[in-house]
Amino acid sequence: MRTVVLALALALATAACKGDAQKCEQAARNYATLTFWKGANAEIEKAPPAQRDALRKKKLSAFTNELEANIDFYVQQCQSANNDDQVDCMIAAKTAEDVAKCAEPAESN
Repeated sequence: MRTVVLALALALATAACKGDAQKCEQAARNYATLTFWKGANAEIEKAPPAQRDALRKKKLSAFTNELEANIDFYVQQCQSANNDDQVDCMIAAKTAEDVAKCAEPAESN
C-alpha cells in the first residue's frame, strides 16, 4: 500500500511539472508557422510570377505534412520545459523575429 501511495504522489508531482499541452501546441504551431513562412515567402518572391501560386501551394503542403508529423514531439518538449513565460511569448509573437527572441536560451551567469 505504501508503494502505491508513493507511486501516486510521484505521478502527481511529475504531472504538475509539465506545461499546458494546449498552450504548448499553440506556441509550437505559431513558432513553426512564423519561421517557416519567413523563409518560404522569400523563396516564393524570387520565383517567376507565373510560378508563385503553384510554389506557395507546394510549400504549404510540405509545411502542413511536416508540422502534423512532428507536432506531438514539439508539444512534449514544450511541456517538459515548463516555461510559461516563453510559451506565452511564442503565442503572442507576430513575426519570425519576435518568435525567435522568445526561444533564445537564457543567459548563463
